[in-house]
Amino acid sequence: MATYKEIKGVTVQTLDSDPVQNVGTWSSIANANTTHEECGSAGTASASIVFGGQGSPSESPRTKNQTETFDGSSWTEVGDLNTVKKNQAGAGTTTSALSSSGQDPSNDNSPLVEQWNGSAWSEVAEVNTARRQLAGAGASGTAALIFFGYSGSFTNVCESWNGSSWTEVGDTNTGRVRAGSFGSYTSAIGAGGGIPPDGSSSTANSESWNGTAWTETSNLNASRKDMSSHGSGASNTDGMVFAGYTTTNLANTESWNGSAWTEINDLSTAFRNGFGSQQGSSTSATAGLGFSTTYGLQAEEFSFPPPTAAILNEGDLFLSQGTTLKGFGKAAGIPAATWATGGSLNVTSKNTIQGAGTQTAALSAGGSSGDPAGDTKVATAEEYNGTSWTEVNDLNSAKFICTTTGTQTAAILFGGSPAVAETEHYNGSTWTEVGDLNTGRYEIAAAGGYTAGLAFTGRTPGTTYNSINESWNGSAWSEQADLSTARRGAYGSGSQTAALCSSGSINSAPTYLTPNVESWDGSSWTEIANVNTQRYAGGAAGVQTSTLIIGGYSTPPGDPEVEHWNGTSWTEVNDLSTGRASGASLGGTQSSAAAALYAGGTPPNTAITEEFTADATLSTVTVS
Repeated sequence: MATYKEIKGVTVQTLDSDPVQNVGTWSSIANANTTHEECGSAGTASASIVFGGQGSPSESPRTKNQTETFDGSSWTEVGDLNTVKKNQAGAGTTTSALSSSGQDPSNDNSPLVEQWNGSAWSEVAEVNTARRQLAGAGASGTAALIFFGYSGSFTNVCESWNGSSWTEVGDTNTGRVRAGSFGSYTSAIGAGGGIPPDGSSSTANSESWNGTAWTETSNLNASRKDMSSHGSGASNTDGMVFAGYTTTNLANTESWNGSAWTEINDLSTAFRNGFGSQQGSSTSATAGLGFSTTYGLQAEEFSFPPPTAAILNEGDLFLSQGTTLKGFGKAAGIPAATWATGGSLNVTSKNTIQGAGTQTAALSAGGSSGDPAGDTKVATAEEYNGTSWTEVNDLNSAKFICTTTGTQTAAILFGGSPAVAETEHYNGSTWTEVGDLNTGRYEIAAAGGYTAGLAFTGRTPGTTYNSINESWNGSAWSEQADLSTARRGAYGSGSQTAALCSSGSINSAPTYLTPNVESWDGSSWTEIANVNTQRYAGGAAGVQTSTLIIGGYSTPPGDPEVEHWNGTSWTEVNDLSTGRASGASLGGTQSSAAAALYAGGTPPNTAITEEFTADATLSTVTVS
């Protein structure tokens, strides 16, 4: 309850959530006209330029000189480079850019440099050290920096361009190839990349340039390589890097504030060796092309909400129209919300299923169409578009009491009864078996997505409950720090580095349930506030600071209760219309707890889908 004292003659209003969530997100923009992998790039989010690179093996010639510009809405082919090349460094803007060094079609390192004036390219002075797979930074075609690369060996040579000549300046501390980069010729960042002896291994190392010397700074959270041109930022104190490759293409994005890297929202499409708007910022960027599952034309834009969202923070109070005092967030408690019936699953009476995605783009797979013991386990999978479910390609093998996380077009499904270790990847069309869990088990809780997931707790045959925690990097599972409380059927939510494990079933009398909640920070688990109603085998949706736990078992036949976590405490919200457990919860790490889905479940076995929607509403207190 909010308490207001000595406020007379005004109306006090509180809104249940910020009007706009102040978090940057990627969204699709228009496709480019031509594939460009290992290309050069420059510009800002609303005015980008890409040049050269290579296309698919079927294209002839494969190495390119084409140039395209993006004006914030569409791509236009403009004047070609004079020389065909790839793996060059880019710098500048759409009216003043530079393409430096790189690799020609005969696979030789090219010393050639071309300058763009907004309509045509012209050759200018050559670099001192010809190299390929180098990094670049610079605000224009007359003020740029090149560093890293391969010149017969991994080089740490750095050169500065003043518009007429190249000068060798302070070397980087390490040599590497295909690193991410951004900034100017006096203030730049180089991060990640492939390292000696052959570039097959990647690094998280970052270096900062102050105009005189390079200094090693805080490492990326995730090492990566194949980040040619994957950067956005005008200085060494503000920017981001994204995408790349480890053992699989990445969608991860990390933001730099001058002292530390922070993981933020992923790209929609994982790719490597594409482009970035190098003169953008940590809040405004374009990216894409490169190689994803194919040589792509896709592009995305990263943006933040309007400036007003930065002002209206959770818990703030402000005067509106002279007489109304408004507060956003905790004063009003949690959002008012309701459950509404959605489209039914096609496989009727389905239980012990799992889900991934969002309320309007969901995926469910596996489970049992008979009793909860799994006598009739299934391999079926279905997609939900916000209105109805459509059957898609089956799993490679039928599974039940398995776990799924990710998006509708990039998900993993793993585990299952009796002690399944198999992991399957869904790419939006087909399922492929990938790396197994280290410990096969079922009733596992999960967080994160396809390229950065987390699987914790679960059960092996018999009554062995566990506290095992494993991390997924897109190709393999690795063991992480265990939880404090072993359990099965817990509620998992959040990301790979910021997760919650809530309630669940424990192997001890008298209740066999625990209200215990543990929070994961990427390295260890910490016990936090307990749930109000202890239970297991329900659903969860949301992030570490805003999570719903839905349904489950505490007493037969199944619970309708729903609780919301606001980062500090648990509050009961509106119930499901039908109490049930072992259904698919969708919304998860891909959306906030304000929009969720719960499908299927038992008992009785059902195909029912319910949608949870929490609109921001005003609570008004009038003080006389």
